[in-house]
Amino acid sequence: MKRNKVKLVTGFIGFATLATFILGLAQSITSGFAGFWGGLPFWVIAVSVLSLAAYDFWDECVRKPR
Repeated sequence: MKRNKVKLVTGFIGFATLATFILGLAQSITSGFAGFWGGLPFWVIAVSVLSLAAYDFWDECVRKPR
């Protein structure tokens, strides 16, 4: 039971750190020289990567083993 809670907390901290970094990077690219249309491909990639990371967090830490 204790191991599952540790896994859940550390997984969430890792996902939150990754999401903060990726979204901050995407926002800085969009508001900088590239503009909205120049930063749009990076936003698409960032959202795709974050959705994969969220699924992996759910699969490894939240979902009950069979």
